[in-house]
Amino acid sequence: MNPINEVHVQEPGLAVVDVTAADAATAFALQEALAAQWATATADRVTRDPGQPGVRLRCYLDLRQPLGS
Repeated sequence: MNPINEVHVQEPGLAVVDVTAADAATAFALQEALAAQWATATADRVTRDPGQPGVRLRCYLDLRQPLGS
């Protein structure tokens, strides 16, 4: 994965979440669960690292809003 861009964590309440999962369906299910609670910039694809198990996904969260809004 690329390095984290400073703008994505420039103030409290912003987070970068790197997910490693067995398969794309699992990674997207976790991303969907996060997006149901917080404003989330979602990923539309997963990546595979050669020689490493599973898939990876990165999404960006804004935790400054109330849960479930």
